[in-house]
Amino acid sequence: MLRANLNLLPTLKVLLETRNISRAAELLHLSQPSISKQLAQLRSEFDDELLVREGQRWLLTPRAEALAAQLAESLGALERLYEAPGFDPSRCERVFRLASSDYVAQHILPDICASLAKEAPLAALEYSLWDKRQLPQLWQSELDLVSTITEQVPEQIRGLHQGEDRLAVLMGRHHPLAGKTLNLDDYLAWPHLQVSGGGDKDSPVEQVLAPQGLRRRWFARVPFFQAAVEVLLRTDCLMTTPAHIAWQLSCDHELTFVDLPFATRDQQYHLLWHQRHHQDPAHRWFRELAYPFLRDHLQRTVGESRKLLDLGG
Repeated sequence: MLRANLNLLPTLKVLLETRNISRAAELLHLSQPSISKQLAQLRSEFDDELLVREGQRWLLTPRAEALAAQLAESLGALERLYEAPGFDPSRCERVFRLASSDYVAQHILPDICASLAKEAPLAALEYSLWDKRQLPQLWQSELDLVSTITEQVPEQIRGLHQGEDRLAVLMGRHHPLAGKTLNLDDYLAWPHLQVSGGGDKDSPVEQVLAPQGLRRRWFARVPFFQAAVEVLLRTDCLMTTPAHIAWQLSCDHELTFVDLPFATRDQQYHLLWHQRHHQDPAHRWFRELAYPFLRDHLQRTVGESRKLLDLGG
């Protein structure tokens, strides 16, 4: 039996078209408080936010976008509008979009792709390199998910915490400091390499050095970990990076890593998405598929790196 208040549908149609409560009130010759009250009723009936505020804008959720298309065709198919959205992975033809670092692309993404191909063979995945400066603008991005390091999660961003890690110093096994305990003078004396792609890996170091008037000497900044590996193998650069990444790269290449010579805050890893995707069934399915791979890899490699660091390298 239909539980909808059909009198609300004209209001819903205008709200979805205007995406503006004030304009909807004007067009419907109602007060703004009345429109706000009806929007609250609609959210309750559809069990969805429908419109989500982002700064001065209102954004439609995926459910609201679907409703807008149906209402534009006809206000007659009322029961169809109130059906709870379902999702069948085997029939899904959606392109899911995930962003992170090239490290994740190399070491975690293949497992995600294998699972996606098995469970949703008609779907596709588009992966891109994440830039930490994009986070405040996630609302206007086509990205579904971002796996990144961040301390602050902006308003209207949802997420799952994957774990945390400390920083370490990675270098070639040929380096004069390899196998030694670093002091601050050692750390500052040698040239440094930075990977710019992905999350924020460097601000914890700057927060320790800058108040002391100290700074590193940069030799190069590169967007990819694979490029950084090749530079480390051919130079005497040092690279400050999360310890689990240092451990993985040292397993695959002639590299070694040691603790930083000073304490910094641990880095927090999150899987993030915008609020407007939160109740979308396809999105929920994809994030539940991807999250365990990201979390488990992080926690396993963090554990391995700490075994070595606690033993002194």
